[in-house]
Order: sequence, then C-alpha cells, then structure tokens
Amino acid sequence: MKLQQLRYALEVYRQNLNVSEAAESLYTSQPGISKQIRLLEEELAVPIFVRHGKRMVAVTAPGKVILETADRILREVQNIKRIGTEFADHATGTLTVATTHTQARYALTDVIAAFVQRFPQVQLSIVPVTSAVLDKMVLDGEADFAIGTELLTQHAELRKLTCYPWNRSVIVPDNHPLLALNRPLQLQDISCYPVVTYDASFPDTSRVAHAFRRAQIPLPKIVLASADTEIIKTYVRSGLGIGLVASVVFEPQKDHHLHCLNVAHLFEPSFSHIVLRQDVYLRGFGYEFLNLFAPALTRECIEAALYQPIHEDFSI
Repeated sequence: MKLQQLRYALEVYRQNLNVSEAAESLYTSQPGISKQIRLLEEELAVPIFVRHGKRMVAVTAPGKVILETADRILREVQNIKRIGTEFADHATGTLTVATTHTQARYALTDVIAAFVQRFPQVQLSIVPVTSAVLDKMVLDGEADFAIGTELLTQHAELRKLTCYPWNRSVIVPDNHPLLALNRPLQLQDISCYPVVTYDASFPDTSRVAHAFRRAQIPLPKIVLASADTEIIKTYVRSGLGIGLVASVVFEPQKDHHLHCLNVAHLFEPSFSHIVLRQDVYLRGFGYEFLNLFAPALTRECIEAALYQPIHEDFSI
C-alpha cells in the first residue's frame, strides 16, 4: 500500500468520482489514477468504488471507511512534514485563513499588516467567504483556521475559541424617518422597514431572531443580502432599505450620506470565534497570527483547547 494510492482514491472521491478532474487536480494521468486505485483494491481485497462500465458511480460501504481512514493518514503525514519544517525553518511557509468579508475588511487589517512585517517570508492567504462555509473549509483542510462570528461548530474534529464581543447598528440614508425619533430605536421601529443585511434570512439561532421572537414582533423583511458591507451601504444609500450591520463597519469619515443608529440595547452581543481542527499541527507563525488577533490567546492557551490526550491500545 502506498500513500500515493490513498491520495488518488481520496481525490477521486473529493472530485465527485470524476477521475479526469482528479487527474487534473493532481497533475497526473487518468489511466495512472485508475490503475493505482485498482491495485489498492486488489491489495485490500475489497472494492472502494462501485463501477458502471469504466465509470465510478458510488462509494462502497467498506470504501467509505477506507476513505475516512485515508483522510486521517494523509493529514497526519502533512502534520509530520510541518513538524519537520517547524524545526528546520521557523519563519517560512504558508498560512491560509478563511474569514468573513467583515472580519477581513475591518477586524484583520492591523493584524495582517503586523504579521506581514514580522514574517515577510510567509505566504499569507486571506480567503473571504460566507459564515456558512467557514467550518467546512477548516474541516476539509482548505484553511489552517477560520475566523468568523456566530459559528455553529458541531464537528467532533473542530475546536472553537471565543474571542471578543461585538454588536449591531442600523444605518440609514439622509432624511430617513428614523432619524427624526427623539429616543433610542425599538424593535418595532426596525420591523416597519425593509432591511439590507448579511443573510437572506435571520437564522433561528441568531441573536436578531431571538430578540424579535422574545418580543413577539414579526421579523423585518430582508430585501437584499450580501456578505460585502460596501454593497449593503450602497443599497442603503440608494433607499432600498435600512441596513442592519456590525457596528464596526460604519466609518463616519467615509460613509457619506449615511447615519449610524446604535441598537446594542436591542440585541445580545455576538462573539468572534476562531475555528481549528483538533488534529492540525499549527506552525509557530500561525500561533503568532492568532495572538495578534486575540492577545489573550497564547500558544499554551490554544494548545490546551486543541490537543486532548490520546488513549489507544497498540497491543497486537
């Protein structure tokens, strides 16, 4: 059995059983992949894939277990390589961070600048995505860790570290009726207007939905959703609706013809989180990045959350 064979089988699975796409992804030939998977199946004496003619159409029951195990093996191989690199060179390598547009644009600017200055030889990639896929990117190994808000980490392989609280504001254009109120905004005020915000609907688990549900007030209608706060501001400015956004995104010196109304009194605070795989080996500069983002998160603190004792019986 060869690691290459496991890698080929796993990539075919990841490419929805398309051998051609797997070959392209791995920079090798389609016949070579098919041959190596056949040799692996012959050695294991069980089929990994169900075939219809020459085409792979499904994964067998034992194949699912084999692929799950192969995934763990290849991750550990990668960890071994990272450990070797860590001791050989502390300041070079790659770091991929998945995050939301808001975090990338407003929370990470100073962190990234300080990190790049400290580690100029590290290739840093910031991947802005929606909150819904952050966990998956970490789980699939597409990111070293993720930074987001209101993340629902339910996978046993993932660990979530809570950082700092934040709350929301309503933004409105010039001459909006809400500006004429001589009192703090109430939920009823917000529900009267169409809303432009991050999600196409307010998830039941969100702080916003909870506040409206508790007050027995109908949720406002969302007329436009975007992960990009600049898009939200543009359409609020055009009069499409009022914006419900993280307070930090409003910039008085730049956001002309917009006004910010704090609504922190209406909603419970949310928290920024860091999500990592429990079995990942994080390079030293990865810990440094997290410490720049959240100074209370020392390497010792992060490792205490990540690494649990392994209880295995190796007797045979």
